[in-house]
Amino acid sequence: MSPFLQLALELAIILFAAKVAGYLSTRLGQPSVLGELLVGILLGPSLIDIPHWFIFKSDTLPELVQDLGEVGVLLLMFLAGLELHFSELTRNTRVSILAGLLGVVFPVGLGWGVGRLFGQTDSAAIILGLAMGATSVSISAQTLMELKVLRSRVGLSLLGAAVFDDILIILLLSAFLAVVQGSDAPLELIWIAARMFLFLAGAVAIGLLLLPRLMRWTDRLPISQGVLALALIVMLLYSVAAEVLGGMAAITGAFLAGLMFARCRERERIESGINALAYGLFVPIFFIGIGLSVDLRQIQSSTIWLLPIVILGSLVTKFIGAGLGGRLGGLTWREAWQLGAGMLSRGEVGLIVAGLGVFYGLMNQDEFSAILGMVIFSTLITPPLLRFLFKEPKRASYSSEALNQPGEGKESA
Repeated sequence: MSPFLQLALELAIILFAAKVAGYLSTRLGQPSVLGELLVGILLGPSLIDIPHWFIFKSDTLPELVQDLGEVGVLLLMFLAGLELHFSELTRNTRVSILAGLLGVVFPVGLGWGVGRLFGQTDSAAIILGLAMGATSVSISAQTLMELKVLRSRVGLSLLGAAVFDDILIILLLSAFLAVVQGSDAPLELIWIAARMFLFLAGAVAIGLLLLPRLMRWTDRLPISQGVLALALIVMLLYSVAAEVLGGMAAITGAFLAGLMFARCRERERIESGINALAYGLFVPIFFIGIGLSVDLRQIQSSTIWLLPIVILGSLVTKFIGAGLGGRLGGLTWREAWQLGAGMLSRGEVGLIVAGLGVFYGLMNQDEFSAILGMVIFSTLITPPLLRFLFKEPKRASYSSEALNQPGEGKESA
């Protein structure tokens, strides 16, 4: 079987499994993303291991599937930005900054303390703390879109806090690696912050001044799906620029591109086309791909004491830190805890931090296994927890006959 046919067969299996799992998850009252994540783990090397079946002999196949999944998360974050308005996001700046800041400080501090308590070096303990402080908003964004609350005050605050969290973790990680490698940390930090600012300023300026004109010009051209193609081109370029020029995550660039296109009058046409492309192919591959990239057997038995402490500590500190930041920013307690739950998932961001720690020889396999377990558990718990916290409280209901009876109406008031 040719490499292309192997890819086609694996994609067919992934899409079928994703849709079946998503359907079963919704029938059980949970977001579809939870089912997709779980079936991805079952199909991955933890159990069934379809990437290494005898019919899949291409060495590049796992990388191809992973790359297609990365396109999926870019499309997902683009859609999240497309549902919002820039002015809505800026109105929640105070909440976002406080939630993002405390949602990093609390877990990073605890992670360093836990690492030192278990005899890790300062470097390994700091990497552990940074991995615990990271946030991957893609899981939460998908869940909030399913619950139709992305444009709520909590949803807007969550997205802003996740962007701020991303910036802060990258600054801290870059400064730490600069110190470890003997670089001039203050100058390195200033340069990184300047790159981020220049990228954000440039991306917003282009989005506000150039994109609307470019969109109108493209719409007049006699080309097939020109508006949709332009949106995809800009999304990809913003994603590349975010990582290469701004030193940020590519998903931040995709989200920013979506925000810019949300102002255009062609927004509904773009959203319709992106929705079909994303949820018909790329987004299911992304969620299944998370499971395919996880091997539970990599979790070492020697981390039996470290693992539960890291998992529990990462959940509690992020939940309390981000939630407290939201409360100080003006959210109600209920909204604050919803925000805290949305910040729990570490996803690929936590793994990136841990991977850099291993790459630079700052942590061993046992410490990496603890972070891997934390990432898996936090990713799986986020969708059902958000579903539970956003569930409307039950209100007493009365029949019209009961309401017409004397005295009962007053008691219920």
